[in-house]
Amino acid sequence: MFIQEKEFHGRKFSIETSRIAKQAGGSVIVRFGDSIVLVTACSGAEKDGDFLPLTIDYVEKTYAAGKIPGGFFKREGKLSERETLISRLMDRPCRPMFVEGFNKEVQVVATVLSADPDNDTDVLAVTGASAALTLSDLPFEGPLAAVRVGRIAGKLVINPTYSELATSDLNYVVAGTKDAIVMVEGGSKEVPEKEIIEALFFAHKELQTLIQMQEALQKQAGKPKLDFVPKARDEDAIAKITKFLAPRIDKAIRIKDKLERRDAFRAMKVEAAAEFIKEGDENAAKTAGLISKVFEDASYRQVRDMVTKEGKRIDGRDTTTVRPITIELGILPRCHGSALFTRGETQAIVVTTLGTTEEAQRLDNIAGETTKTFMLHYNFPPFSVGETKPMRGPGRREVGHGALAERAVQKVMPNIKEFPYVTRIVSEITESNGSSSMATVCGSSLSLMDAGVPLKKPVAGVAMGLIKEDGKYAILTDILGDEDHLGDMDFKVCGTDKGITALQMDIKIKGLEREIMDKALNQAKDARLFILGQMAEAINAPRTSMSPFAPRIVSLKINPEKIRDIIGPGGKTIRSITESCGVKMEVLDDGTVNIASNDEKKTKAAIDIVKSLTQEAEIGKIYKGVVKRIADFGAFVEILPGTDGLVHISQLTDERVREVRDVLQEGDEVYVKVLDVDRQGKIRLSRKEAMDEMKNQGQAQGN
Repeated sequence: MFIQEKEFHGRKFSIETSRIAKQAGGSVIVRFGDSIVLVTACSGAEKDGDFLPLTIDYVEKTYAAGKIPGGFFKREGKLSERETLISRLMDRPCRPMFVEGFNKEVQVVATVLSADPDNDTDVLAVTGASAALTLSDLPFEGPLAAVRVGRIAGKLVINPTYSELATSDLNYVVAGTKDAIVMVEGGSKEVPEKEIIEALFFAHKELQTLIQMQEALQKQAGKPKLDFVPKARDEDAIAKITKFLAPRIDKAIRIKDKLERRDAFRAMKVEAAAEFIKEGDENAAKTAGLISKVFEDASYRQVRDMVTKEGKRIDGRDTTTVRPITIELGILPRCHGSALFTRGETQAIVVTTLGTTEEAQRLDNIAGETTKTFMLHYNFPPFSVGETKPMRGPGRREVGHGALAERAVQKVMPNIKEFPYVTRIVSEITESNGSSSMATVCGSSLSLMDAGVPLKKPVAGVAMGLIKEDGKYAILTDILGDEDHLGDMDFKVCGTDKGITALQMDIKIKGLEREIMDKALNQAKDARLFILGQMAEAINAPRTSMSPFAPRIVSLKINPEKIRDIIGPGGKTIRSITESCGVKMEVLDDGTVNIASNDEKKTKAAIDIVKSLTQEAEIGKIYKGVVKRIADFGAFVEILPGTDGLVHISQLTDERVREVRDVLQEGDEVYVKVLDVDRQGKIRLSRKEAMDEMKNQGQAQGN
């Protein structure tokens, strides 16, 4: 067994190998506090093509938190949304670190074995993936490490606990190598660009400790790396194909319309196949693959040269211009809020649905049982890019894009006490040519305001790109799909006019200067402010009225001690109210009662019942009550449902009364005035004062 451990920001961080999962190509146990993750890396057979067949899965075992899985099946099933997102978090920094051309099947599995209530396991899994790959014989050009950075009371904190994050105004996972930041994922509460940069580079400096631990462990227990040599290429054939394709690519790459450009690309590949593949050629498949590879390489080179040398982009824009934006609101009459957001050739229909807390999403994972009252779901159907593809539910990309947009918009949503609705947003991408997740962010703000949701501020998002060549670089605003594919950085920035609410960054090159990152964020800010201006022209504030089809939720405040009166034995009373009035009701522990219905009359009927059940006696007020019981010393009169008080015999009339029954009988209706309510809730009533007051009021009205 070999282990590296160090004190890391107040807790022990350790990476151990050669004790568990020894048959894996590389395996480590990563521990921070009582959170422990086992990460393994294995390789398989070589695959055809140049794509790296890498699979990374993050799996949480409920036993790690001392729990048994809920539901009917008492074992872990398919990956949850959280597990999917963390799998992506591991994949994004690790994938670019493999030697180009390596095409053996690789699988990395992170298994959470122990989870304490303070330390999240996601950053441990990312660091563990790097450590397992570094120790293996795979051609992985690491190591890298990941940390979470927060800011509490103005002070930057590494790997804050769950409770500390509750008071943090930023929450970012930063992955980096010895030389550079390679990935950023997270959100913040409208934090300015300059302060975000400080946090990211602080995190990069601190994660160096974890990289040094991996390097030391590799020296102790690392396997010799495979002597990987990329397959020899037929340079003569490549030269001929390049000569044939290059002028055609140069012409096609300048076609502004995406579909026309795609058709031109397809046509030239067909021409190339006809030129270089003869009928009956036994190497036809190999040549076809070579044509595709040459096409990719030549396109990559020519697009980059066009940007860096000519200052032109595929669609003719300069580097800072945002594509034309059009906005339509309320396009779906029966929905609670809707927006059609189009930016260039990217378009999203974004729909807001409001519901009651009964419709909140229940989450059960190793962090505990929670509920979500705000959800954002992103769908990317194949027709959005003019293609055919089986539809099998949301994939990892769709889950990831939805989570990014949700994180961005969540920061400006009202809390559940201010706006007692569960809110679900669905973004349907109907056209796509880059930045569809950012179109979702913009469309979400518009849809929410169309629904009358009191957003604190609208949020916009923009995707940035980078092309860096021979010491020169160009930062691209509002990138196209091809620019994303052929660029060196994918940088998505979301925020308000005040600051950033969400950020996602993936860097494909080694080394990114602080100056470039700073410029990229500020260029993104300019674009974001422009987009927010376009959105404000369409709608500058949430609508003051909601859709007639949205539920109306009215909130009442009652004495918490009266909650049992509304609930009733076994929930009998509240069921009776909801069934008779046709409403939905929720009673919170603090005495808040939420009543939801589309019918104003039904809502009022339910409110009246709740008030009657929870009304409390007011000193000095006259009530019409019913005599419930006669005693020697007075009569008990019910003045409110379930609430009665005592009329002492001396308070029955102005005259002396010998027997209570001489004046009152059980069942009599009588007016009484509340004289006092003591600390125990006992109520003193007076019939004679009520009669005198009512008599005086009658005389005053007569005069």
